[in-house]
Amino acid sequence: MAKLQFTDEIMDHLKECYPQFHGEAYVFLLYAFEGFLEELGENRHLKGSELAHGVRQLALKKFGPMAKTVLEHWGINKTEDLGDIVYALIDCGILVQESGDCKEDFCDVFDFEEVFERNYPWNPGF
Repeated sequence: MAKLQFTDEIMDHLKECYPQFHGEAYVFLLYAFEGFLEELGENRHLKGSELAHGVRQLALKKFGPMAKTVLEHWGINKTEDLGDIVYALIDCGILVQESGDCKEDFCDVFDFEEVFERNYPWNPGF
């Protein structure tokens, strides 16, 4: 599977046109995208809800109980923000929109407070 990449010029464009998100938010979403496809074992189009859950999984794996804090630091406070990031990446030609895709696919997929705090998957390991 080809790795998604973008140049410094694209990152500069993203920061200029979509300043509400930290540059790491774009990189992290792309890692989540690639990781979810690898987990599926196939290269296919992802639905907005699938990608949102992939971001959630990766954030929990990488940042543990700090996942919500890190995402918020990057400007990601709700699943709709993930849709805004995806459409910014579509605008730059990094991702491709398919027929039937829309930003609303990312609306209310899950509640950040619920999945990252109230229902955090604690595993004490002892």
